[in-house]
Amino acid sequence: MEILYQRCCGLDVHKETVVACLRIMSGGEVLREVRTFETTTASLMALSEWLAEKGCTHVAMEATGVYWKPVWHILDDGDFQLILANAAHVKNVPGRKTDVNDATWLADLLAHGLIRASFVPDAQTQEMRNLLRTRKQLVREKSSHILRVQKTLEDANIKLDSVVTDVMGMSGRAMIEALVAGESDPAKLARLANYRLKASQETLREALRGRVTKHHRFLLRLHLNQIDALDASIAMIDEQVEAGIAPFRAAVGQVMTIPGIREIGAQVIVSEIGTDMSRFPSEGHLISWVGLCPRNDESAGKHRSNRLRKGAPWLKTTLVQSAWAAVRKKDSYLKAQFLRIKARRGPKKAIMAVAASILTAIYHMLKDGTLYQDLGPNHFQTRSKGQQTKRLVKRLADLGYDVALTPLTG
Repeated sequence: MEILYQRCCGLDVHKETVVACLRIMSGGEVLREVRTFETTTASLMALSEWLAEKGCTHVAMEATGVYWKPVWHILDDGDFQLILANAAHVKNVPGRKTDVNDATWLADLLAHGLIRASFVPDAQTQEMRNLLRTRKQLVREKSSHILRVQKTLEDANIKLDSVVTDVMGMSGRAMIEALVAGESDPAKLARLANYRLKASQETLREALRGRVTKHHRFLLRLHLNQIDALDASIAMIDEQVEAGIAPFRAAVGQVMTIPGIREIGAQVIVSEIGTDMSRFPSEGHLISWVGLCPRNDESAGKHRSNRLRKGAPWLKTTLVQSAWAAVRKKDSYLKAQFLRIKARRGPKKAIMAVAASILTAIYHMLKDGTLYQDLGPNHFQTRSKGQQTKRLVKRLADLGYDVALTPLTG
């Protein structure tokens, strides 16, 4: 097999140690040198100096949790071509698992060009990605505390979520604060509702008539404090994102022109895929990386599964949420696509197809520097007019009619 890289290195990265196998092709023979380094900064600097001294040009490592990141950051300052490998793609032969064997195996695969590099964004994109992922985690945690507030109210037989859409809205929060403060009169609690609330005073009084104990008040105050703290943390992240959004502002503005995508969604999408689309040879490669296309699982001529790949979970969930919002827009291409596929394949596959279409549009928009242009709800009819005509004629023939088509003139 052809040797692509004469001097390369495979790294088996762990929490406290890094096993490095330097592979050098010299005079038709393969020379290997294995060393173990600690993951302290000084030791990793020594690793970088050793590789530079040996003339190493390419370095490969597995994506093991977060342990690969400090190794990557230090080696990235050197003159090495770094390659991050998906651990599932570079599995060794079972039964021969040692740190030295893993590093040697990576070095051999790298030398022959058999490692498919994972996408590692630049430092600015990584920082934005970390901020927005943390924000999403805090939002999920806040949602959990809101559910616990509702659970506590139900335990006290307070049916607030049955008459108020958002229990943490203006009216709901005022009523809960009053309950925590010791107010138990349903009439007084109902009068705290905002005038825009649809529920009548009588309905509110019945919903707020319960049995709130000291224990319930303690739990409600605990969860409200947690929600306030999370809101403050989310606001801090938003300020930090706004301070560092300048390099991505144009791309975020482009993505926001797509129906269903607002500012936060656009920021998440751009932080996950970056702004340079040249790293993806085509939109198909990007869709496959995200995991919005069926996987290939065939054996003996039989397709065993066509379930979606795992891909990039942070990005996939955002795209699916945006797709659900996009299909609500009337007279749009995305809604027409959703309805067309839903009739044949069901809503789940249809919404995944819409998410893939949104990602396809984003790829070309960022690549070409253009804005979103809706193809319109009649795109599929005008695109496949001949096929639609044949299908309708066939349906009439199945019903027992002989149809002769005459084109309209004028």
